[in-house]
Amino acid sequence: MAIQWFPGHMHLTRQAIAERVKSIDVIIELLDARLPGSSSNPLLTELTGHRPTLKVLNKQDLADPARTAAWLAWYGARPDTRALALDASDRAPARRLIDACRQLAPLRKGLSRPMRVLIVGVPNVGKSTLINTLSRKSQAKTGDEAGVTRQEQRIVLADDFYLWDTPGMLWPRIIVPESGMRLAASGAVGRNAYDEEEVALDLLGYLKKNYPDLLAARYRLALAAPEIIAAHEDELLEAVARQRGAVMAGGRLNLQKAAEIVLTDFRGAAIGRVTLETPGEYAAWLALGQARDAERSARKLARQRDRAAKSGSRPL
Repeated sequence: MAIQWFPGHMHLTRQAIAERVKSIDVIIELLDARLPGSSSNPLLTELTGHRPTLKVLNKQDLADPARTAAWLAWYGARPDTRALALDASDRAPARRLIDACRQLAPLRKGLSRPMRVLIVGVPNVGKSTLINTLSRKSQAKTGDEAGVTRQEQRIVLADDFYLWDTPGMLWPRIIVPESGMRLAASGAVGRNAYDEEEVALDLLGYLKKNYPDLLAARYRLALAAPEIIAAHEDELLEAVARQRGAVMAGGRLNLQKAAEIVLTDFRGAAIGRVTLETPGEYAAWLALGQARDAERSARKLARQRDRAAKSGSRPL
């Protein structure tokens, strides 16, 4: 199942970012620490150019600490980029963002040269919560679902520090299937764009290989780690249904309800602190996705040329 979600308001956000970025000094890209590669929007690189960027791995309290450290090193090795991890609702670490931005653009200070920062990210990554924490007031709407923020907002964090918030935005076509699944599992994708049971099965498939003990503990599975790893995802989802009483009339298992339980548990870290990708895994997925996309583009161009040749018109 290929997951795609780019509603109309995201197209408007794309246009707004392209216009706003012309006067911006630093870009803050808020990422989900549980999927730091999959939640990084490739479209933003195109829109923001080579401006200094602060990669913020939000929701670090929900993520695997060892993997968070690996991702910070991975992003921190990029030119004109700094990376840090935080929990958007924790005020003290969140204030580090202002200092990090000033380090990326040291000449921007004072009323004559105020710091101008644009904060971007995928839906439901915690931007609004972070802004409210930084400004110490509820200036941005929050909600545990994609698409709460719909308009650009200008927020003054200091006399010489201006922050522009933008609605969460994905990209028109997700070429990495694994990323689509992870974005859906995290709640970054609208509910009408994916099948919850399929996403839950994909999630269980990854967790059983990487966090079998956490699965056993959360769902009281009477299985050792090797048995969980060997089990099929369907069997695990059925086990969750039985353990949580997701049973319909006649004793049939309610797998839709079980899927909702798994996704809710992941989003709230009830399963434990997990991260759904390493830098190496994501790099491999991306390379494969780009290769497949290149092949798709080549086939499309070949079809266009073939149609043009048959019609006697000039090839594209």
